[in-house]
Amino acid sequence: MKEESYAIPRNDGKAVLSNERNASSLFSDLKLLFKGPVLIANSLPVVTGFWLAVYFLGTSFSDYLDLFFLTIVGSTLVIAGALVINNWYDVDIDTVMDRTKNRPTVTGHFSLRSVLMLGIVLTVLGFALLLFTTWEAVLYAFIGWFTYCILYTMWSKRRYTLNTVIGSVSGAVTPLIGWAAVGSSDHIVPIILALIIFVFQMPHTFAIAIKKYDEYKAAKVAMLPVVYGFEMTKRQMAVYIACLLPLPFYLGSLGITFVVLATLMNVGWLAVSIYGFFAKDDKKWANVMFLCSVNYITILFVMAIVVTLPVFR
Repeated sequence: MKEESYAIPRNDGKAVLSNERNASSLFSDLKLLFKGPVLIANSLPVVTGFWLAVYFLGTSFSDYLDLFFLTIVGSTLVIAGALVINNWYDVDIDTVMDRTKNRPTVTGHFSLRSVLMLGIVLTVLGFALLLFTTWEAVLYAFIGWFTYCILYTMWSKRRYTLNTVIGSVSGAVTPLIGWAAVGSSDHIVPIILALIIFVFQMPHTFAIAIKKYDEYKAAKVAMLPVVYGFEMTKRQMAVYIACLLPLPFYLGSLGITFVVLATLMNVGWLAVSIYGFFAKDDKKWANVMFLCSVNYITILFVMAIVVTLPVFR
């Protein structure tokens, strides 16, 4: 694969523009390599878990700033390492699919060897930082990394429709990492938050699989709609979202406002899911479901922080 130089110093005005374009290209490549939105989406629950652990301990967040830094930076590096390794391993699939054809592993902007080394280095650095937190936080981070890289990426993704269930474990551990860095996670709040993420990821991923059905089929990835069709996928999406309905009621300690708003979001998302059985354009409906899922999980975890801010105590 070809290597691209991103910085060519010169003394003329054109060179400055060229360097700016190269810097922009490098940033875009890194964003695709780290799967920027996915990285942020997985880091947010770590922040929420950490914040809520401090809140329920009844102590000041300012007393944990050093620990917060180690936890967030460490876990983010581990997550980034897992995503980069996924890019390295899936380059053959990414070459076929339009949604991934601009990744630097496909374009050749980064060599596969350098991508693998980057993934390993990020992972090691992340765990090194987490070692300064608690063994429980390290354990959850390892479960997430191992599940995503080995059990999902290298074993189940291409073979079984259960790949989505297996991959969901890696996302579910994120609030547990944040909480466990402060204290033991044997508390109802982090457990329910982990369950919410686990369940949420099924309809979220199925929506993407329906949207990109043709690409997944061409790449021969064993996604549920590719193997069993849209109707089966729609039924499972509705069932999983229905499973979210009782979960906010276990989070009453976050306040009635949180429970009511979370329940309303669950009901609204379920209504959109049921509408899918009557939708004439499955892919257009799947796009709506995808947007609902992204907004749902973001709002939920930001809201968990907001309702526990000092002003609301």
